[in-house]
Amino acid sequence: MQTLSICAQSNPGGSPAAAVLPPGDGESGGYRRIALGVEYDGSHYCGWQFQPHGPSVQQALQEALARVANHPVTVHCAGRTDSGVHALGQVVHFDSAAARSERAWLLGTNVHLPADIAVQWVQTVGAGFHARFSALARHYRYLILRRPARSALWHRRAVWTHRPLALPPMQTAARALIGRHDFSSFRALACQARSPVRTLHYLELREHGDLIEIAVGADGFLHHMVRNLAGVLLAIGRGDAPVTWAAELLARRDRNQGGVTAPAHGLYLAQVDYPAHFHLPRRDDGLPGML
Repeated sequence: MQTLSICAQSNPGGSPAAAVLPPGDGESGGYRRIALGVEYDGSHYCGWQFQPHGPSVQQALQEALARVANHPVTVHCAGRTDSGVHALGQVVHFDSAAARSERAWLLGTNVHLPADIAVQWVQTVGAGFHARFSALARHYRYLILRRPARSALWHRRAVWTHRPLALPPMQTAARALIGRHDFSSFRALACQARSPVRTLHYLELREHGDLIEIAVGADGFLHHMVRNLAGVLLAIGRGDAPVTWAAELLARRDRNQGGVTAPAHGLYLAQVDYPAHFHLPRRDDGLPGML
């Protein structure tokens, strides 16, 4: 979320495609499937996916992993983030024949990554695991700094507004969006998802001093969906639109009637949920953990 569109399964970096393993324990012909939890500040990247015109998170991660594996590596992600979007809990997987411990993958990869990208955990998984297709739900956070003066420390990490922002009408508006709906009014015009229907499990607004956190989780998200939700809620909080506007837009099912897309730098991919039998680590996806 995008917010985020989901990760394409192409091989944009020109390296050999990841080995396709048969069902089993994650090993075939010496190949193992490895899952990673990745955190990054997206400020200086053109997004997750490899792009010929600028640096991407995918390119940096693949190059670091290849140095540890001693062979080209292609990673597949849970959710492809746009330029400037951050991640606290991105999940990726790749296949490798290299005999490395999970600790060696973790420490070795981080040595070769820039300071604004870091692997948080490594786990060997079965061949049936796929970072994108095995995911059950995704969770995002959108941060708004509400105070008269801009911040040096939250620059590019939260959207600053000097205008008063009323939380109660934003919370009321958000409740009307929870559930299974056609979110056409909240998708990008260029969104390629086959269906605009998604189930929004929760949409909450929380205060942390000067920070307002929009917390949202769903079974999936359309392109720019979270940023469009945030843009509508911001307009309502500022008093530029009535509290009923969010529900009205939802009913219209027309992006041309929607509000402004909120800036990318306030958005974080916080957590991805998977079936319990994969036993993947979970992080505390709440905002206090990153302060």
